[in-house]
Amino acid sequence: MTTTIKDIAKRVGVSPSTVSRVINRTASISEETKEKIYEAMKEMDYHPNSLARSLVNGNTFTIGLVIDAGNSDAFSNAFFIRSVSAIEAVTQQRGYNLLITNDANNESNNAVKNLILENKVDGVILPVSIVTDELIDLLTGNKFPFVIMGEPEKSREEFCWVDMDNEKGGEDAVKHLIHRGYKHPVLFVENKGTMFERKRIQGFRNETERHGITWHRENIIECGSEGTDIEKALKNVLLKNTETDSIICTNNTVAYHVLKELKRQKRRVPDDIGVVTFDNYPLAEYMEPPLTVVDVDTYKLGEAAAVALFNMIKEQKSKTEQKLLETRILERESTRKGEG
Repeated sequence: MTTTIKDIAKRVGVSPSTVSRVINRTASISEETKEKIYEAMKEMDYHPNSLARSLVNGNTFTIGLVIDAGNSDAFSNAFFIRSVSAIEAVTQQRGYNLLITNDANNESNNAVKNLILENKVDGVILPVSIVTDELIDLLTGNKFPFVIMGEPEKSREEFCWVDMDNEKGGEDAVKHLIHRGYKHPVLFVENKGTMFERKRIQGFRNETERHGITWHRENIIECGSEGTDIEKALKNVLLKNTETDSIICTNNTVAYHVLKELKRQKRRVPDDIGVVTFDNYPLAEYMEPPLTVVDVDTYKLGEAAAVALFNMIKEQKSKTEQKLLETRILERESTRKGEG
């Protein structure tokens, strides 16, 4: 027999209306009573009727997450998986469902428009790669809760976004290398056109200038994402810029091919050339040698985006929070010069 609200109320010793208010979060109930009700729900295998809750509250108890699966330069693939896991965890904790939709290569943003205009979700998290002025106007015009993952090209006051502090990450990578005795770093990025890569470039420039290192275009390499292109780019750097003694890679894929080419050139890491990569996930610590990283905690990024969205939904108003999350250096063998 299916467990009902009345069964839960009888078990806990409260009225059915109290159980209903706890389930629907429509009134302030003591933490002690809420814990007893949640425990009874768990023991009796009670599952709230989402449709009934929606009719009572006017909410869907669902949030939307839009992914841009076709964009390999931004929040997609391996990078995005940890963020999705965090969003899912926060969503479950709040008693909501997560609806994931793909808006890849869809300049009209129809997937997002359907979520909003058909009231399929109570709020939405968007990757910066799909954001357009038209979409922002639609969201703000409908007073629809949304959070952008990634710093937008145009940061307007009326919307909320969260991102990692990529500029600080670029600065910290250079600072670490100099602390370890390297003097002539080079930065490898896949695409200078993306915001997060431009921020890393700016951080690189800031810190090299701060240490009196003369930088020029040859110190910032746009290498693409193909292995042969990355290896060819490094070979050219080593031929033309013989002072190069350290390399900062924008991700694990670039770092893998950099290590491969350095081995082919018989350059020792870390004694001849130090290597730092952005992203600890998924392979940095398993490479040979294990790589020092600028840790970009994408789980924390997804968590921050989800928490910000639920705060909007709870308060029934938009927020203008714009938040940068700190990166950190995790040192490993690839920059421990002279310790071998």
